[in-house]
This record gives sequence, structure tokens and C-alpha cells, in this order.
Amino acid sequence: MSRIQSITDLLHKRELYQSELRFREESNQIVITDDNLSELLTSRKKQILICGGTGCRASQSEQIIENFKKEIRNHQLIDFVEVVQTGCFGFCEKGPIVKIIPDNTFYVQVTPEDVSEIFNKHIIAGQKVDRLLYVDPATHQHIPDSKHINFYKKQLRIALRNCGFINPESIEEYIARDGYMALAKALTEMTPEEVIQVVIDSGLRGRGGGGFSTGLKWQITRKSKAKQKYVVCNADEGDPGAFMDRSILEGDPHSIVEAMAINGYCTGADKGLVYIRAEYPLAVERLKTAIRQARERGLLGKHILGTDFSFDIEIRYGAGAFVCGEETALIHSMEGLRGEATVKPPFPSEQGYKGYPTNVNNVETYANIPVILLKGAVWFSGIGTGKSKGTKVFALAGKVNNVGLIEVPMGTTLREVIFDIGGGIKDGKKFKAVQTGGPSGGCLTEKHLDLPIDYDNLLAAGSMMGSGGMIVMDEDDCMVAVAKFYLDFTVEESCGKCAPCRIGNKRLYEILEKLTNGQGEPEDLERLSNLALVIKDTALCGLGQTSPNPILSTMDNFFEEYLAHVKEHRCPAHQCRSLTQYFINPEKCKGCTLCARSCPVNAITGERKLPHVINLSGCIRCGSCIEKCKFGAVYVH
Repeated sequence: MSRIQSITDLLHKRELYQSELRFREESNQIVITDDNLSELLTSRKKQILICGGTGCRASQSEQIIENFKKEIRNHQLIDFVEVVQTGCFGFCEKGPIVKIIPDNTFYVQVTPEDVSEIFNKHIIAGQKVDRLLYVDPATHQHIPDSKHINFYKKQLRIALRNCGFINPESIEEYIARDGYMALAKALTEMTPEEVIQVVIDSGLRGRGGGGFSTGLKWQITRKSKAKQKYVVCNADEGDPGAFMDRSILEGDPHSIVEAMAINGYCTGADKGLVYIRAEYPLAVERLKTAIRQARERGLLGKHILGTDFSFDIEIRYGAGAFVCGEETALIHSMEGLRGEATVKPPFPSEQGYKGYPTNVNNVETYANIPVILLKGAVWFSGIGTGKSKGTKVFALAGKVNNVGLIEVPMGTTLREVIFDIGGGIKDGKKFKAVQTGGPSGGCLTEKHLDLPIDYDNLLAAGSMMGSGGMIVMDEDDCMVAVAKFYLDFTVEESCGKCAPCRIGNKRLYEILEKLTNGQGEPEDLERLSNLALVIKDTALCGLGQTSPNPILSTMDNFFEEYLAHVKEHRCPAHQCRSLTQYFINPEKCKGCTLCARSCPVNAITGERKLPHVINLSGCIRCGSCIEKCKFGAVYVH
């Protein structure tokens, strides 16, 4: 690889690499009909984009890639058809995804066995494989391209701009998408103070959960006097159900490398550290590749782009401790110490890694930086709401039809996210709640569906933005059990340094366990609420201070469920086993014996073709009988 030694060299390389990417970008504008499909495919080079994110790789996308390459070789079309492995397309519910360029056809849930049909019918004959196209659940129509899929219609991809579009292991493709141009602009046209002011004016706030002004944090670090400073990327994403940062690192690692270098220029740091959980092997591998390629090109290291600025990046591994998402605990972990939070001030911007000023931002925050510098603060601040600018990436999961990674402008409502982008609730069930902000967030209800999503609105509603986890629940979810699930997680992940978190959360969990086991008393509800408020006010760090949120929000919005658990010893959602009993309706039972044969403890008796009976004293409430019954005879009470 030739080194890029100046801005002139970078501009030349960008022009050189842009032809292939321009071909891909132009394809998004083409209107495809059955009449012009064959003509397009014969007149232009074809590219086959295949998702190479963790989710699709787990569903054999690597084998799909190999099968396409084999077809290309067998048909001797190496000069006419190219296979491109990309990052996550976002539509994880329908992966693996294969996208054909130039006609922009979007195939979903592709298997290795489908490759031959796609290649011969689409690439060779110019005909779509209809059975692999996305089917709109409302209209039941086949949708040929992603532009017309509701999942994508209301999204605005800034942090995810390159994910699913470029090969994340190709620095050439990143440069073709204006990669490293923001760094070049900062180094050759702007002072560090000017860059920081642009970030401040943009209104970008930390996307890791705290929501602090990114530019102000950079400014504080710059003003701190020290012979050594550090720039840190927090990639320790630990929320259950969250995969935003992982997907960005897997799909666009160079954007993080570039943004960290810009941060180093602004704050006066020459060393960058990425703290990433070791459970992200693909993200680690692609980040390593990006760092190596940037060094080889001269975009990391000494005298970047012929200037006096030098900067390099190293990787530090985390063991998956949730508390290490808190910046002081993260820094201690990088120093080889126990991952425990410390009292602030001093803040890391003043005294952080090894006692030196340290600027910590998370992956998604960094992913916005290059675009802000190239398009300007006015452009970015024109998106979003009054105090929450830009977009937010969410990992949409749970009981929703379109599970996946989405990016929407701040101010988009929960209803739009869940029902328009998410496609509504699975199996036609009724929406019950949505948990935002991960285990530290709160559960919002139907009355909150028209709430514009931003930092302040979510806090006022009893939840929080967090890093971007969004878990949807339906009518079958017990909110007491949901609160217990999240408390179990925070108890397990507490560093144990402060008593409110170490002891208080354990007591909260024990009370919830009493409630779900049918041993709760009305007085427990007051104890639960009072202790939750004490912990919120007295815990040392954000993990402890926000850990009672699931309890407080569910008690606020679903208090009748708590009352049913303690006064009637009943679980309205039939999810708490100790409060649930299974019965067989003799009028519906056909005596097929399926339920009896599936029972692991032989608690169901009855003759063939005669109504069966469940022995309640022997029933372990596993639910296998209700799953097997084809006649709706088994019910819970």
C-alpha cells in the first residue's frame, strides 16, 4: 500500500476509488421495472452485496459468499460480477440479506442453497426470485428493493451511513466515501479550537447514555494541562439486547479510527485506546484491520498527512463487565485494576488513564464526528429536537416484527419506531410496554407511544436514552417479572464498591422474588418503593443510581400487577410459575394424549379419546402441555 503523505494524495486516492462506489450509489436512484431489469443487468457490471455482520454470519452468510464466488468462477464472470461483503444492513429479523447492484434488488432470509437459483435466474437470466423478496405484512406484496420497505422509510442513517454499503475491510472504499477527508480538513484548514467549536455548535451529546455535550468534554480535556493525554473509545457495550456499537465497528471501523484521530488533534493527545469487550471477535478483527490499514497509508502514526500531528491507536480488552461502561471503571480496567467506579470530580478529562487527562466517548458518538466536520454544525443541529440534535441508533428487539438496528432523527415517536419501522407486535398481540435505556432504563406504556424520543422526554417519563437498547413487550409479559429480570442483571454486574448498590439492589431483588413466588405482602410494595428511591439517591455511580428505574417505572405504570401479586397471589400475565396453575377444559379435550406424552413429570392422566386431568400437586408449570395442545383445551389461571 502506498502511503498518503498529503491532502493532495488523499484527494487523488478518493477520486481513484470513487468510481466503484459511485456505481453503487447511483443504483439507489434507479427505478426498476420488469421491462428494464434484464437490460440493466446486461449493460452494467453487477455487484452482489452480502451482509457480513455477526448475526448473518451466524446464519451462514460466509457460506453464501463462498457459493456466489464459486458460481462466478464456474460461469467465468470474474470480470463482470463482484461479491462484496458488507457490514450489517440493520434488518436483522430478515437476515442473511443479499442485495444485487445495479438493480438494487433486496433478497431476505437467503440460505446457501438459494445461491444457485439467485445466480442463474437473476444474474444470468435477469429475472427476480420472487420467493426471496421481502413481503409486506400489511399488503402481502413483494417489495423488490429496500427503499420501499417500511423498516427503512423513516430512518436517517448518519452513524450507520456506511454499514451495509461498503466493505468494512477496505480502506479504499472508506476513502471513496469521503473517508479521512474530515481529518484532513481539521489538520490543514482548522485549529483545534475551531474543530471543538463546530462539535459544540452541532449539539452532539454523548451517545453512551450520559448525554453530556461532546464538544464541551473535548474542550475540558484540551484545557487540562499535562505532558501526556489520552483519547479513549468506549466499545464495552454491555446492555442486554444492545448491539449498536458492535455493528458500527463491524461495518465501518475506519470512521472510529478517523474520529479518534480528530479527537486527538483537538485535545492534544497522541495516543488512542479502544476498550472493547473480548466477546466481540469480529468487531475486534475488523478494527485491527482498519488500524493496520490506516498505519500503512500514513493516516495513523507520525506526521499524519505531512503535518506535525502524530497519533496512534491501541486496543484494550474488557471481560464483559457491565459496570466498565462507566468511564472511571473502564479506565481502572484498562490500567489492570478492578473495574470499579470512583467519585467524580476529578473527571477523567482532568485526571484519567494513568492520572493523565483522558477523553472518553463511545463508538456511536465518534461515528458522527467525521460527518459533522464535513457537512457542518448547522446541518447536524437542524436534525432532531431543541436539546437533542442529530439521530440516535437503537437496537430494536423483543416482541416486535422487525427486529434490527435502526437510526432515526431525535424526536421520532415511539409509535413510529415500534409500529412503522418495527412493523408492530408479533403474532398480532397487544403492545404492553417498551424498555428504553437497557437495564438502567424504564418501561414506558401505551400512553407514551406518541412521546418524541429525546434525552429530556425519556427522563421525564421515568426512563432514559441509555446507549440505545429498546426492548418491546406484549400482553403476555409480567412487569413484576421484567423488573426482577433487570435487577438480577444489575445485582450480578455490580462492582460491589458502594453499599447502596451492593446490598440495596440485592434486597430489592429478594423482595421481587417474594412477589413472584407468591409470598409477597402488601407492606413489601412500600419497602420496594422506598428502598429504590434511597438507592437512586445514594449509589456511587450511574449503574447503581439508575438500577431502580425498572422497578420505579413498572410500579408507576403497572401498579395493579404488583397488587395482584401480593393481594391475590396471582400473576395476571400467567408468567410467574408459582402463581400459575394449569387446567384442562374437559369440553375441549379430545383425549389425543399429546399433553400427557409431553409432560416431563407425568402429571397428566387420562384415557385415549377421553378428557384428561392435570395433577396440580405434581405439575411443575413448565407449559409444555399448553404448547402441544392443538385444541386449546389447556389453559392457565
